[in-house]
Amino acid sequence: MEACFILDDAYPDRMLWRWAHMLGFRGHFSTKSRAYSTTLGALRQVRADYRARQERRERGLPDPDDAPEGSTLTLAHWTYAGHGHTPGESWLAATIARDIQTGRTTAREARAELEDLDHLDAVEVWA
Repeated sequence: MEACFILDDAYPDRMLWRWAHMLGFRGHFSTKSRAYSTTLGALRQVRADYRARQERRERGLPDPDDAPEGSTLTLAHWTYAGHGHTPGESWLAATIARDIQTGRTTAREARAELEDLDHLDAVEVWA
């Protein structure tokens, strides 16, 4: 970071000091190349796999590769709960909408009054 500060005056177009937190490199902190080394996606996948294995081990769950015949049981019961607002929610939404409209109208009227006063002041100055 100190080198970025020192070299900033010598190379102003590179904005080294502005990017000192990235060690002067104005891009992603790591390579995103698909051809060179590894990709960020591959690193993320390795990390996710490691954390999944660690989590299974801590919870005493079997490794999915050890039990290929295992399956996932999903229990779900769906019911129709209705649509739209309840009467109370409808009243609240209408009240909020009315308050917003009243506020906008009041602000418009106040702005118009101020503009009229400014216009009168300007006329008095020129008179």
